[in-house]
Amino acid sequence: MEEKLLAVPRDARPYQGHRAGVVTRAITIGVDVVTATLTLAVGLAGLNALLFALRPRTFHPLTAPLLVSVTTALAAFVLYLTVAWSVSGRTYGDHVMGLRVVDRHGRPPRPLRAFVRALLYVVFPIGLLWCIGNRSRLTLQDRVLGTSVIHDWVGSR
Repeated sequence: MEEKLLAVPRDARPYQGHRAGVVTRAITIGVDVVTATLTLAVGLAGLNALLFALRPRTFHPLTAPLLVSVTTALAAFVLYLTVAWSVSGRTYGDHVMGLRVVDRHGRPPRPLRAFVRALLYVVFPIGLLWCIGNRSRLTLQDRVLGTSVIHDWVGSR
């Protein structure tokens, strides 16, 4: 662990293992939203390209009502968060910011807990602001589910 920590910038080392605050989490969420949105856009473009290749003369781009599009995007975001948190404890945004979601035992949350956490983040995002001004830096979702977000650049957990 000590050798791995040497790869972390000196100013960041004291934060290893400590809970992340709202600014770091907000940046992480921004990265994750952009990542998920780009993934969906590329997937839709790829599907339209395939349909065009199969029937170029009768091709019409896929479209959906706004409600269907938003619901699909939110469901995909919940799936993205659930899989990432339950497999490794981190999304791409978490990786970029050196964060990891852990349960009370320091492990990635199990799939059901990760799913409920993701669902609460998407349905009740204001709960993220709960970590502002409290010393524990736990969001409402963290308090309800027994999770926390820690700085973990070396992946020691």
